[in-house]
Amino acid sequence: MDNYRALIAIVLSMAVLLIYQFVFMPASPTTTAPPPAPEPLAAAPEFGVPGEAVAPELTAPGQAPVDVATLAARGTSREITVETDLYTAVISEAGGVLKSFRTKEFRDTVDPRSAAKDLVRTDQEDGLPLFFSWGVEPGRAETLHFAADQEGRLQVNPGQERTLTLRAVSPLGLEIVRTYTFRDNDYRIALAVDVHNRGEVPLQGAPYLTLVNRPFSDGGDPLEHFLFTGPTVLVDNEVNQVKVKDLAGERAGRSFTGRVSWAGYNDSYFLTSIIPLGVEQSTAHFSSRRDDLVTTVLASAVDIIPPQASQRYEYLVYFGPKKLSLLNELGHELGRSVNFGWFDFLARPTLYLLNFLHGLVGNYGIAIILVTILIKIAFWPLTHKGLKSMKTMQKIQPKMLKLREKYKDDRQRQQQEMLKLYQTYKVNPLGGCMPMILQIPVFFALYKVLLQSIELRHAPFMLWINDLSAPDRLYIGFDIPWLGGIPVLTLLMGASMFIQQKMTPISDPMQAKIMMFLPVVFIFLFLNFASGLVLYWFINNVLTIAQQYMIYRQKD
Repeated sequence: MDNYRALIAIVLSMAVLLIYQFVFMPASPTTTAPPPAPEPLAAAPEFGVPGEAVAPELTAPGQAPVDVATLAARGTSREITVETDLYTAVISEAGGVLKSFRTKEFRDTVDPRSAAKDLVRTDQEDGLPLFFSWGVEPGRAETLHFAADQEGRLQVNPGQERTLTLRAVSPLGLEIVRTYTFRDNDYRIALAVDVHNRGEVPLQGAPYLTLVNRPFSDGGDPLEHFLFTGPTVLVDNEVNQVKVKDLAGERAGRSFTGRVSWAGYNDSYFLTSIIPLGVEQSTAHFSSRRDDLVTTVLASAVDIIPPQASQRYEYLVYFGPKKLSLLNELGHELGRSVNFGWFDFLARPTLYLLNFLHGLVGNYGIAIILVTILIKIAFWPLTHKGLKSMKTMQKIQPKMLKLREKYKDDRQRQQQEMLKLYQTYKVNPLGGCMPMILQIPVFFALYKVLLQSIELRHAPFMLWINDLSAPDRLYIGFDIPWLGGIPVLTLLMGASMFIQQKMTPISDPMQAKIMMFLPVVFIFLFLNFASGLVLYWFINNVLTIAQQYMIYRQKD
């Protein structure tokens, strides 16, 4: 019965995990208020692809004193490549937008010859990130042609800070000056936008800065259903994640208004976000017009710009990895984009421990083994007590069966006699499964860490295991249907569970059959889990077998 309860605890816990991931991935409550719209606009906000429609509907300005002849004469837009030690970015003069952002530290696949990871996954038709408009919603704003003060390649050398300034003038007289600031060894990009009113009457409008995203991978990852990918905002000290499927439809969308710390798009490994600076209140609006394309619009309050005056808007833009230590160092509460779920309070110290051990041994696979050993040591007294309880329960099993048979028609008397038996042998009937139940939060926390930590992405272990974030497969020259290769580590894990069950004799034949079937269930359950998680479970099983052997060898 004790083992039966342990089985139920394990199966129910795994079921809760799977159901939670598939069905109950949190979709936080949202506000319904639309972003602040400029007062001169009569039409409702339309958040679509930037640059599709007409010019801003502003009050009639005077003639702009800026000479735009050189801008009109060129006719084509240049692209400026910005090179730092962390990334290569491409800025287009058509809209002053970000056309490409390729990281140097991360690649698309584990193959070192694969392309550098590009966090811009859209094109001109979809819309490109960092489109700015003033006085009109992005879906109705025209794309301005900017002139950059640099051309070709902008190199940011170690210790340097370089700027790129782009200027454009709208047909109605607004001059927009965008200034990007790039720093060495920093994924953050500072963006300042100066809006100059070159006319003779005041203009009223709100600023809009846009992100456009598709998922950072091409799909096909067997673990993608377990992980959140989509728009996220930290507003009023609360992290809100929105499922992309909830944004479907041309007019559908979600808006969050308040003190926005950052808003953007993220998956388990990467984050693109906008951080507004110097404003008390903003609105982040998320929408999805088709497929998995998501538009994020960050809008601030309406401003009035007098004639011949200007207004500056400042932002930080983060395009980079969701590495917890890095995000915490950068501030603006970016570290809260890393969400380990229910047991976040256990997962974060576990990740710190994992990184500390990796710093000592230089291999995340070995670090996982060391973490497993430390966790086993921490639970050793509790597990020891539980295993001894199981041993005692096995010893008195015949007496329990006799009592059940003797008092089968008197359940109350049967329970009384059972209680006396437990007291005589000083055993707790729940003692065997309690250690397993108490370890479940630790397992869930480690599950999240090993599944979501970018440190394990493409991290090699040994032999055929070259990516601890991917399922374990040993390829043998041809594809095995459905699997591709042999899940060696997963099979070893199942074998270790089988040995555990064999070392735990059970008097009830039905329970014995159920427990012997459990390793098969776990093999299928773990087939597509990250190999780092399977490695943890396998090592934990081996250590438990050793502990069982020590206890069962002891004389009563």
